[in-house]
Amino acid sequence: MKRILSILFIAFFTANCYSQNEEKKQIENCFRTYKDAILTNQGKIAVNSVDDKTIKYYTEILEKIKKTDSITLDGLGIIDKFSVLTFKHRASKKEILSFDGKDLFEFAIEKGMVGKNSVKNTSIGEISIDGNFARGQLISNGQETSSYFTFYKENNNWKINITSMLSAGVKAFNLMIKDSGKTENDFIIDILEIVTGKKPGNEIWHPLI
Repeated sequence: MKRILSILFIAFFTANCYSQNEEKKQIENCFRTYKDAILTNQGKIAVNSVDDKTIKYYTEILEKIKKTDSITLDGLGIIDKFSVLTFKHRASKKEILSFDGKDLFEFAIEKGMVGKNSVKNTSIGEISIDGNFARGQLISNGQETSSYFTFYKENNNWKINITSMLSAGVKAFNLMIKDSGKTENDFIIDILEIVTGKKPGNEIWHPLI
């Protein structure tokens, strides 16, 4: 009896390890696909690699682009404010009104609005899985970091969650603004002019509808 139980335990343990390894491979593949899509501006591929939470975030940004007045916009967090102003500056009103959350994300990828430097020299390190949630350690320039990419399993496919990295983006933005000696709004406007070669007009502060 003990021999049978031991065999069953070993068989279960081996199968579980195999399953975990396969899940980790899928997560690594998801990250590589997303990274390659960012580096080559392939919006349709990138959008299929991100989870529902990411698309929900871009859907909320789209609503802010359409409806947020200047006072409310000025009070948004730095990432949301930068995103809203960037889309208003780089996309036409006709384009924006035709978008849904997925379209907005695709547009951002195709226009290179999601910085290539954010993924260029990165990879996934140690991966931990808990049900339909997983974390992969961010490796930057071959060095382990204290940051993690998060993934969710949706319809049996692992998808990367971009919103989990927003807090790191806030810190980076605030540091750059502090170093520039400019106000938050002036910094954003200057960045938009540098990136596009065109100075943003006051209309980007006003709602579209």
